[in-house]
Amino acid sequence: MEDSNHVFTKEQLNTILNTAINQTLGAVDKNNVFDRTIGHDKITGIAGDVIEQSVLSYPADSYQKPDLIVDGVEVELKTTGIRKSKKNSNQYEAKEPMSITAVSPESIVNENFETSNFWHKLEHLLLVYYLYDSEKRVVASEYANFSIKGYDFHEFTDDEIEILKNDWTIVNNYIQELQALHETPEDFYPTISSKLRPNLMMIDTAPKWPHRPRFRLKRAAVTTLVQQYFGEHLESLDADLNSFAKIDQQLNYFTQEYQNKTIKELLYLFNIPIKLGRTGDVAKSVTEQIVTHMFGATSHKISNIKLFKEIGLIGKTITQTASGNRTEDTKLLSIDFTEWLDSDKFFEESSLYNYFNETQFLFIIFEEPSTKSKLLDNKFKGFKRLSFTEDFINNIVQSTWKDTRKTIFENKLVETTRRNNKGKIIVNKNGVISTEINLPKAATHQVFLRGTGSDSSNKPIEINGIKMYRQYVWIKGASLVALLNNISYI
Repeated sequence: MEDSNHVFTKEQLNTILNTAINQTLGAVDKNNVFDRTIGHDKITGIAGDVIEQSVLSYPADSYQKPDLIVDGVEVELKTTGIRKSKKNSNQYEAKEPMSITAVSPESIVNENFETSNFWHKLEHLLLVYYLYDSEKRVVASEYANFSIKGYDFHEFTDDEIEILKNDWTIVNNYIQELQALHETPEDFYPTISSKLRPNLMMIDTAPKWPHRPRFRLKRAAVTTLVQQYFGEHLESLDADLNSFAKIDQQLNYFTQEYQNKTIKELLYLFNIPIKLGRTGDVAKSVTEQIVTHMFGATSHKISNIKLFKEIGLIGKTITQTASGNRTEDTKLLSIDFTEWLDSDKFFEESSLYNYFNETQFLFIIFEEPSTKSKLLDNKFKGFKRLSFTEDFINNIVQSTWKDTRKTIFENKLVETTRRNNKGKIIVNKNGVISTEINLPKAATHQVFLRGTGSDSSNKPIEINGIKMYRQYVWIKGASLVALLNNISYI
């Protein structure tokens, strides 16, 4: 046993940590760890240091081995920030991805999964959750105000272990390939993150070379751990799908079975009730419900299935004309202006970057017989899986981020009255004059902002004195169909 390990029983840890729950990090800091932040606003890891050094009285170290011995078992301690979900204020989500261990190309090629540093760090975890209760980035000393919300002795399920093993093996095999093919493989190590990102399910590697990268659990995977700990129920699949290759194989089978069937036929086939709206048609959301039923699930949404949530796979339905053209733009995510207008926030640290970088999109593609067709008559064509390229993220997406911030920071945000082709002012049905805001639009940006609201008199967002609808990030239909045209059906 290394001197760097600290020995506990699980009972001891339960007693210590139960006492700490709902106390702030500052209140439990009996060893004055926060003194280190005086004059050092930007030091990192202060929350973990407080848990280790003041709560558990465990000295910090940089050993590769797990931190603790608990009832004779090596356990890795991870202190993890959570925040309230923007979608559901009653839920928590992970603040960021979870760093695991160094990738180390020089040594990983001599390891196997079961004996790797990577798996040693993940096999037995003690996760301590603190609430990052601030909309903005705070200096290190202000972490003292954040409270401890819970802790979890976590062990991954057999299915999750297979996913983690497959992910690690993908990285390992790629590094071995680089070393076998090139005299100076380090010249090609910068491709590790970008090349492998579309194939990794629960992990990624960051930062990018020349900085030495680390394995990380994706934010989606950590959020799933968090939400399950705090009581959210997610549906599990019976199928053994531990790689994107296996998911694609299953999707290919569905396409062969159901291609060219109408939505109406598929609803009958899967015994899904047909609920007609005022227009005499079904809601678009039934298409995602059809796909969950293909997988044998009962959930209405892909995001309610545990596997898909933890790997960050988001279902999006698109409808094409018979000639393959896109019929509408696609809404992606809501905007947290508190984050977007944090002048200290870098694009690579933003939730916008994380969304495009980490998320995999499963596009469920239907074809409409004509523009007058009902949704019920649209025919299922197949699936395409899209992972946005680094070039798209760093150019197209980042330009929207930068242009939005520049417009607001430089006080150039303007609200103008909308007029029709004849110059007449447009008035909404409720008598309110229609206006528009000069945030990035589809006319100038492939990724753009658009407000959404049920009532034009209700504009809950106010920036620089201008009220507006809640804003969302969208991608142009023409841009999306161009990206999808370069991807084969699964």
